[in-house]
Amino acid sequence: MKNWKFHNAFFIRVLFVMMLFFFCFFLIYKMFYFNAILVGSFALIMLAEMYFYVKSKLQFYDRTLLSILQDDFSTNFPEENKKDNFKSLYALYEALKSRHQEQTSKELIYQSLLNNIDTAAVILEKEDEDWKIFLMNDCFSRLFKVPKVSHWKYLKNYLPSLCYEIEKKEFSELKSAVSIKIEDQDLQTFILQTSRTQTYEKEYFIILLDSIQRVIEKKEKEAWINLMKIISHELMNSLTPIRALSQNLLQIVDQEKLEEDDFEDIKSSISTIINRSDHLQDFVESYRKLAMLPTPVKEMTQINALFDDCLRVMNPILKSEKIELINEINSSRSILIDKNQMEQVIINLITNSIYALKGKREKQLFLSSYTENNRFFIIISDNGKGIDPEIQDKIFLPFFTTRKDGAGIGLTLSKNIIEAHGGYLSYQTDEDKTSFVICLI
Repeated sequence: MKNWKFHNAFFIRVLFVMMLFFFCFFLIYKMFYFNAILVGSFALIMLAEMYFYVKSKLQFYDRTLLSILQDDFSTNFPEENKKDNFKSLYALYEALKSRHQEQTSKELIYQSLLNNIDTAAVILEKEDEDWKIFLMNDCFSRLFKVPKVSHWKYLKNYLPSLCYEIEKKEFSELKSAVSIKIEDQDLQTFILQTSRTQTYEKEYFIILLDSIQRVIEKKEKEAWINLMKIISHELMNSLTPIRALSQNLLQIVDQEKLEEDDFEDIKSSISTIINRSDHLQDFVESYRKLAMLPTPVKEMTQINALFDDCLRVMNPILKSEKIELINEINSSRSILIDKNQMEQVIINLITNSIYALKGKREKQLFLSSYTENNRFFIIISDNGKGIDPEIQDKIFLPFFTTRKDGAGIGLTLSKNIIEAHGGYLSYQTDEDKTSFVICLI
């Protein structure tokens, strides 16, 4: 029905041409040869007109479909073809043009994002049995001093060690360290991550490279920024009132005559200054403890004896807080540790659990241990309120605390002690329990 006008015009022309030829043959039959030639000529002209009419319509269809196939939407649709016979074709053309523009915009955004990240990235696209470079971001080109080449074989000329590492694994997914020589510089180590993905009939291979040194520097910088924020916060909490009180004292003593209320203000101000000074002194002392952690003096210590001593200290608090202790540690094994330092870690972790259990109806503290791959693990868990996701990356930072009476060095000090023993301290959290895991090698 949508092509009704085109079909009508075509069939009318066909019918008219057939009638002219029929009339021509009739004139020949009646021997009106001159009239038959005129009618026959007119019929031929009409036939030619019909041919060019149909051809023009088909050519427009072909041109439009070819533009769509070649993703060329630069041609404007003639106004007369936006309706009637070509209405559906125009709707298809406009819909595909809109999708193409949207896809192009997305590709530009993705490319802009890739070009602005600090990680070197290359995306390969498989073509037959070869790989061509689909996209190379600016970081990769700048970092390795490589022009934006179009084929894998050209990239091999610039970075043979990287390409060899990937080809050796047959373009499979991997994550490893790789040493790369950039021009005449020394070998540099990078973290290499690759992945392979397939979309429809296309296969892609993604290569990501990060300088280990840069990763370390970035982490160190983030740690220092977070540390300085916390230190600045602590210092300003004490220095601001000290300064304000000092100015107030100066104004009081500048008076010609001091009254009894002035003496009370002086006493109160001096008392507050002393308190804030003590807080600053404690803060500096805490920092000194972190910065000057003594080397562990290790000796063989029995696990049961270690926890018996710790629980002897903590049991009265656990009972007063009505916390159920589930102690699954029953090991006659001895480990090489600094007993005093390790007690400090365990007591601190149990204290944190006690704080996390405040406000809970059913309070449970779990202690367990196990050995795996010549490593000894101690797990201290509780069913408390857990660790909020927004602070999970801050809990080991010095002076970071969510407790009003906390100094914010307990977990940091514990982590430093475990690392000084050659192990590590980590945590695991789920809906039911939060666990701190001590690993000793």
